Amino acid sequence: MGNLQDKMAAGFVVTSELVPPKGTDIQALLDTAGMLQGYVDGFNITDSHSARMRLAPVAAAHMLIDHGVEPILQMVTRDRNRIAIQSDMLGADVLGITNLVCMGGDPPHIGDHPDAKPVYDLSSDEVISVANALNNGSDYAGNKLNQSTNLHIGAVVNPGATDLDTEIAKMEKKANAGARFFQTQAVYDVEAFQNFMSAIAHLDVTVIAGIMPIKSVKMAEYANEKIPGICIPQSMIQEIADADDVAECSIRIASDIISALQSVCGGVHIMALGAEDRIPRILDRVRA
Repeated sequence: MGNLQDKMAAGFVVTSELVPPKGTDIQALLDTAGMLQGYVDGFNITDSHSARMRLAPVAAAHMLIDHGVEPILQMVTRDRNRIAIQSDMLGADVLGITNLVCMGGDPPHIGDHPDAKPVYDLSSDEVISVANALNNGSDYAGNKLNQSTNLHIGAVVNPGATDLDTEIAKMEKKANAGARFFQTQAVYDVEAFQNFMSAIAHLDVTVIAGIMPIKSVKMAEYANEKIPGICIPQSMIQEIADADDVAECSIRIASDIISALQSVCGGVHIMALGAEDRIPRILDRVRA
């Protein structure tokens, strides 16, 4: 039923993410994508996630297209100046990679090359403006292209931010710059997320809610303590703690959240954190 952009316009979509390998063997990535075909409409290809050097996402994304899988290219500002960013966007478009998610990226000091110099030449909304300019036939400096791009531009938003008014203002700026879809931080409180959706109802964008299945009590406590904008309710943590089958409990909680979100937003982005084999079970339960 068409590409990801068409699917977003038509109804509820499911996206997930794949991490390129630290090396050149991409078979495991292709195997995971193949396992999830029919369940996931598009895969974010991370860009040296957590500042850990990995295969260039544009290469992994191109390989996915060759295997009939639609990629969503993450592009961070951490490692590139505006010249390199535009060059990479043009290259992605030529290779048929049209979905793009623009973000800042994790700082180098937390990764495996802590002495690397961060670039951050442009802010996230400026990178969105760059992509929008290329779609309109010129580069960021106003120079004409010989052919425009056809990028489907996305961004990220944190509906659980402590200062939600500021977060929404940033979202509005990104939307005004040209972002047409937003993937969010993990959602656990559907009612709070509904309130967030009401607050941004004036924006003509597709919102894809983050889903991060709770793999363990330890994982939940770490997320609550260390990841900004995540608040896993104590009742859910207790369910996991009391479960005879933690995996099955995790699947049930995630599927219940997705079911509740189907009438609230435009889709879900499932971040399985190495447990991608559970995604079909989660979505089968939702469909049932």
